[in-house]
Amino acid sequence: MKRLVFALLAVILLAGLPAPAYAYANAFFPTQSSGNRGADVQAIQYLLQYNGQSVDADGVFGATTVTAAKAFQTAKGLGVDGIVGPQTWTALTPTIGSGDNNAAVKALQVELNAKRRLSLAVDGVFSTAVHDAVVAFQSHAGIGADGVVGPITWRNLAWHYDYPDFSANLCDQDPDGNGTAANWATAAAVAELEQGARAFASTGQGQVPYGDAGFEHGGDIPGHSSHDVGLDIDVWPIRTDNAQCTAGRITWQSATYDRAATRQLIQSIKAAAPGHVRLIFFNDPTLINEGLTTQWPNHDNHLHFRFCEKVHPSSLHTC
Repeated sequence: MKRLVFALLAVILLAGLPAPAYAYANAFFPTQSSGNRGADVQAIQYLLQYNGQSVDADGVFGATTVTAAKAFQTAKGLGVDGIVGPQTWTALTPTIGSGDNNAAVKALQVELNAKRRLSLAVDGVFSTAVHDAVVAFQSHAGIGADGVVGPITWRNLAWHYDYPDFSANLCDQDPDGNGTAANWATAAAVAELEQGARAFASTGQGQVPYGDAGFEHGGDIPGHSSHDVGLDIDVWPIRTDNAQCTAGRITWQSATYDRAATRQLIQSIKAAAPGHVRLIFFNDPTLINEGLTTQWPNHDNHLHFRFCEKVHPSSLHTC
């Protein structure tokens, strides 16, 4: 009887304690492969360097990164495909902390800068500033805030979404009332959209209007049936007066709609993410007939870019 009473008391006491917060209960290492770019790719490249592979940390998953990833996978007895998924990420990431000075710390600094909008020097030194940034992130993520970067911290940090750099020929448009809070997306999706916008800048046809993408930790966005996994980004079509960032949104039927420029924008973004644009919803029948876009209700006035990865929990976002 006494044991039963103590057990009941323990349940009551535990029930009164606040549950530990896990902001990213479904966090996973994002699969990166040939054609991807961004902070996660650059972090992988620094981690490959830490593990003895020769590769430039340029943030672009090109042929040399594929070769380095295969060499690392071979050395670790992993499946050799040159694709960095959860198993390869796990093998790449060491436990690091204050006083360390190596390429793995550079990977950490790149991720913190991208995911927490910081400006840490990417010098490989696990300084007091890096320690404090790690503790702040761990607190933000609801995980043990000890300043040591182990498997849980790496996984949550790699999974965390990135925020776009609007100096990359982008302008911020929030037509659905979700504000800047809905600008987040995966590091790859953000970097690939940015690179496409930079390439489009060379055409002299104005900035690229960046609409809703996702919330910082994913989830449903009002006014959208998807956009919940960080791989969907809305972009406005281009106008003949190049004033798409100042004169308001148009549809493909509008007199000021510039089909040729919009086609160039699509091609620029697809070229920046080879093999990683699954589809583009936009109802211009000419672009649909050309195989560039797909018809979907309520997509007369914006292009919905759906990026994808070689492996993803959602089949809608698998390449």
